[in-house]
Amino acid sequence: MSAARQDLYREKYRPQYHFTARQWTVNVLNPDKQEEGWLNDPNGLIFLNGEYHLFAQRWAKCWIHAVSKDLIHWKEVQPAFWDDDRFGTGVQSGSTVYDTQNTSGLAHSTAHPALIAFWSGFDNMSQCISVSLDSGETWTKYDGNPLFLHPERDPKVFWYEPTGSWFMVLSCHGSYEFFSSYDLLHWTPTKCVIPNSYECPDIFRLPIEGDMNNQKWVLVRGDGSYSIGNFDGDSFVEETVQIRSDQGPNFYATMSWGDIPDHPGRRIQIAWMRGGLYPDMPFNQQMSFPCDLSLKQTACGVRMLRTPIPEVKCLHGDPTTLNDQVLTKSETITIPSYEGLLHLKLQLDVANEGAFEIEVFGTSVQFTSHTVACLSAPVALIEPLGKVEMLVDRTSIEVFVNDGEVSLSACFLPRTEEMIIRCLCGSVVIRDASIFPLRSIWIPD
Repeated sequence: MSAARQDLYREKYRPQYHFTARQWTVNVLNPDKQEEGWLNDPNGLIFLNGEYHLFAQRWAKCWIHAVSKDLIHWKEVQPAFWDDDRFGTGVQSGSTVYDTQNTSGLAHSTAHPALIAFWSGFDNMSQCISVSLDSGETWTKYDGNPLFLHPERDPKVFWYEPTGSWFMVLSCHGSYEFFSSYDLLHWTPTKCVIPNSYECPDIFRLPIEGDMNNQKWVLVRGDGSYSIGNFDGDSFVEETVQIRSDQGPNFYATMSWGDIPDHPGRRIQIAWMRGGLYPDMPFNQQMSFPCDLSLKQTACGVRMLRTPIPEVKCLHGDPTTLNDQVLTKSETITIPSYEGLLHLKLQLDVANEGAFEIEVFGTSVQFTSHTVACLSAPVALIEPLGKVEMLVDRTSIEVFVNDGEVSLSACFLPRTEEMIIRCLCGSVVIRDASIFPLRSIWIPD
């Protein structure tokens, strides 16, 4: 193993509070797919024994593995498991479960349950598992792989308590197909097929307005589009059309953590910020910042909101604040850039004919009273614009409007060193603003 770079995690374009991969045996720039330093789809997110586990693709070469106690400070450990030549030389995306009741019989006892990772071979047919008996430190591929042959990939497995059984959602040629099992090893197809669904499924329950007695199931596609409905232990029945959970240009392959002790109903989502550019860096691609998901009753029906997890506060420095600032056309306010790491919160009033932008180091995020755009077409809001929250890292911007009613995730390269709020027409009143500097999460080995 080669020595780590002296500037590991301090490189010019390395995000400082978004997860990125490191190199272990090489020190090379611009790594490509399957090479050390690359990452894509998040996989197998699970909370276990006080730690959050994040797995991610190195484009089917291996499952990258990182752990955190707070979802903020991550430590990347050695990859969980690697490809081989049995199933098309790849370990594609999937999910993990903690088999607390030892339904699989793969653990020696229920006192030390098996952590089981489900993944697909690169042949897009072989559905396989890897098993850990030490909470994810070491892994063994199951001797009975493949569990079954079925196109295509990305198995999402979850427990359904009312029937005491497991279910799998599998991406299959533009649809999602459901399978059931009582032991995680033998799977039976159900009659449930969800069309117009592609790659990286995620499925979970969320309470509406925080009411644990009033919950709905949410089915999320690879591009982050979701539908809300009910699952009865046999079929998922959609009650909405597909709705985009994030409408920025760099948001894909979402996955989530759930079943967190002392936090009933909490669901935390992360995504691959696909397509970012990091010239001459020893890493490639990044994850989005973790976001809490919730359901809210709106004028357009029940919708899923995304908001940055409150744990971000542990990175806050002392804020700069603004109150009751009125801007008219062409007037500007320059706000602290904090070396490209900041958390911005605004409460404002925008006249019906008003428009303004926040220029983030040369990239414009534009707002009107009813729309927002960040390197994207304008996105309509359900409610008039009242709150804006923004996370800025060295190469990413994440925008959250009206407490998560709309979110946009975008990658960028800085072209200037300034942060500017500029009124484009009409008027805007900044009732309250807090701009927090953020500390880096990286503590190199």
